[in-house]
Amino acid sequence: MALLIVLIMCCVIILATSQPCQNPDDFVAATSPGHIMIGGLFSIHDKMLSSEDYPRRPDIRKCVGFEISTFLQMLAMIHSIEMINNSTLLSGVKLGYEIYDTCTEVTVAMAAALRFLSKFNCSREIVEFKCDYSSYMPRVKAVIGAGYSEISMAVSRILTLQLMPQVSYESTAEILSDKIRFPSFLRTVPSDSYQTKAMVHLIQKSGWNWVGIITTDDDYGRQALNTFVIQTMTNNVCIAFKEVIPAFLSDDTIEVRINQTLETIIAETHLLDVLKNVTFMDGGKLFHFDAHGDINTGYEVVLWKEINGHMVVTKMAQYDPKHDVFTVTNQESKNEFRNLKQIQSKCSKECSPGQMKKTTKSQHTCCYECVNCPENHYTNQTDMDHCLSCNNETHWAPVKSTMCFEKEVEYLSWNDPLAILLLALSLLGIMFVLAVGIIFTRNLNTPVVKSSGGLMVCYVILLCHFLNFASIGFFVGEPQDFTCKTRQTLFGVSFTLCISCILTKSLKILLAFSFDPKLQNFLKCIYKPVPIIFTCTGIQVVICTLWLIFAAPAVEENMSLTKVIILECGEGSLLAFGTMLGYIAILAFICFIFAYKGRKLPENYNEAKFITFGMLIYFIAWIPFIPVYATTFGKYLPAVEIIVILTSNYGILCCTFFPKCYVILCKQDTNTKSAFLNMIYSYSSHSADSLAMSRASLVSTNSNITMATPSSGGQPAAWQKSKDLQIPACAHTRKENATSASKTWPRKRTSSI
Repeated sequence: MALLIVLIMCCVIILATSQPCQNPDDFVAATSPGHIMIGGLFSIHDKMLSSEDYPRRPDIRKCVGFEISTFLQMLAMIHSIEMINNSTLLSGVKLGYEIYDTCTEVTVAMAAALRFLSKFNCSREIVEFKCDYSSYMPRVKAVIGAGYSEISMAVSRILTLQLMPQVSYESTAEILSDKIRFPSFLRTVPSDSYQTKAMVHLIQKSGWNWVGIITTDDDYGRQALNTFVIQTMTNNVCIAFKEVIPAFLSDDTIEVRINQTLETIIAETHLLDVLKNVTFMDGGKLFHFDAHGDINTGYEVVLWKEINGHMVVTKMAQYDPKHDVFTVTNQESKNEFRNLKQIQSKCSKECSPGQMKKTTKSQHTCCYECVNCPENHYTNQTDMDHCLSCNNETHWAPVKSTMCFEKEVEYLSWNDPLAILLLALSLLGIMFVLAVGIIFTRNLNTPVVKSSGGLMVCYVILLCHFLNFASIGFFVGEPQDFTCKTRQTLFGVSFTLCISCILTKSLKILLAFSFDPKLQNFLKCIYKPVPIIFTCTGIQVVICTLWLIFAAPAVEENMSLTKVIILECGEGSLLAFGTMLGYIAILAFICFIFAYKGRKLPENYNEAKFITFGMLIYFIAWIPFIPVYATTFGKYLPAVEIIVILTSNYGILCCTFFPKCYVILCKQDTNTKSAFLNMIYSYSSHSADSLAMSRASLVSTNSNITMATPSSGGQPAAWQKSKDLQIPACAHTRKENATSASKTWPRKRTSSI
């Protein structure tokens, strides 16, 4: 029976190709009556007979080019329907079919679609126009086909008028998944979106980025090309060339496509809804249509290999669109997959991590050069388009880096060699202060200690030196808000108190040994030791208090360096910091002036000279500090100020106390009351003689001027006589003045001291 059907169909096909079309039934490939009619669209011929001229009449031309593979698909449909009719699946209901040869032509397929929509059991083949086709009974209930997406799209737009179900076995165009435009279309093959996705996945898995595309010149080919191009661009794959060939070619070397036939029961009512929800088993796998009308099946990946001059097509793997994976069934296929990676299909060598792609003048993005990532940039994958930037505040990266490195936090730590040295010098200074305090306490009643202003003043100055040395500890270690605020304030106030005490000592020394009455009166007016100390120190306290209130120093993170973060104390206000240091400098300069005025004092009591040296050391230390501090940065910036503090503190300490300690310890014979009185008496006598000589010289000069005026008229004898008389007079005057001074000045100085 099946053989007879095949022979009859062959005769029909041959006759159809030899005679022109006379009526619509002439291009029906196969038909069989039944209660429910199923339409079919197959491209049994691959083209229509072409005409040299443009068509002059709207007729259907003869088809040529028999396609055996499509013919077998049509027979598979007929066989499936006959199997259903011969079974008990539809008791009392017979399925019929009406199959048309589309000749791979849209116009022929649309003519067939019009016959499908014609009214059922009507003597004339007409398609009625209605606003509502719910009660309309078309000639067929469902359509199988077509094969080509271009034909399926055209037919589906006509069948959508009555929502007639259309199930395609080969149309894979992605647009057919749009249920807005094609609501009644279903298919038993995956969409092209999965096909192109699988192709791109396979290309990536093989390590290629330089491929060519060959596609057909129809809706199917053009849409697949556009989808493939978009996906390749997304996955950094370049198209070397695009070749478009005619859509319909016959090639006997191409493997016969496998037809997936519909194995389901087609009911007469609500057929579209039933089809959308139908499920069936095949080969142990469950199949169904999704919301887009696409079936849950995948693709077979095949490999074309030329063996002995013949093209052999072998199955490599199965692609699962849902999970986007390739399933390899045997070891031979796995080896073939590995061999794909050995095939080089790249325009440029891949860029390693730490490099980025730099596009050349070529129009293809896959042709590029590899350049190293600059500093503070990195790449951690191959073939990256650009380098990723590190967070410059917390991380860094060298040139050609594959990762960012966290910056190390640095500060002047306690175990730093320089910090250890400076702390050792600070502790040595504290030991000197304590030693001097002990020496002065044990020699409390000696003239050297008394002449230094007394033990109380010495203790205050030594306490200031102790605090200055102790403030060094706040400059070392991890900065904290407390240490940042304490270190400058402690140093500023204690150093100001020290300079204020030394200033009062300078005033006292100058007042005690000054013989100028005007200067002595001025010094007596301003010499108020306690108010001077409190006033000078109080001003500094006010400056530091305002500084702490309005712009207090705080911890800052200096991130300007490449590899490290410097944890440092920000001064808060450079103006306040400069005001504090400037005020100390003003006091030191005033102290220097007063000490310099009293530098020519008794040799064993010349404290002003040492104060002058101490202030000079202070200025020598702090003047270079300004440019050095302004231009230095890093973790050793606090060390700059530490060195200056130690230098100035050691200078003042040594010049103020070490000479006195030397006298106390090594020259005890000069550290007696009698020795001091003799020294002061000698200095006072010498100063009085110098003062008397100055006054005698002044009187002598006035007398010479008076006596020389009359002799200018030419009396040399008188002038000589008066000159002779002048010399003893001057001598007598000097002797008298010297005697008077020797009786008066030393006694006054002694009582003053």
